[in-house]
Amino acid sequence: MYLHPVRFEFDYGKSFGKILPDAYERLLFDALRGDPTLFIRSDVLEASWEFITPILDAWKAVPPHFPNYAPGSWGPAEADSLTQGCEGGWRRP
Repeated sequence: MYLHPVRFEFDYGKSFGKILPDAYERLLFDALRGDPTLFIRSDVLEASWEFITPILDAWKAVPPHFPNYAPGSWGPAEADSLTQGCEGGWRRP
């Protein structure tokens, strides 16, 4: 067996000879056809809101501290604490 790197390239139009529909075009078409594959059930939607609503309410009450940083910089100093105890820290290109 011989392993070597290859360039992975996929073009929907070349592979299938058709233009890929826009995301909402596909969703609308599926809704009209009655295909629920790309949609969640209503009970899952309600459970999702039950989970996230307390989080959103807490953020409204006490906005989370977001350590902002200047564009083009390596990020906020608080990010360095995430790699404490790890060998090497953040990889800098």
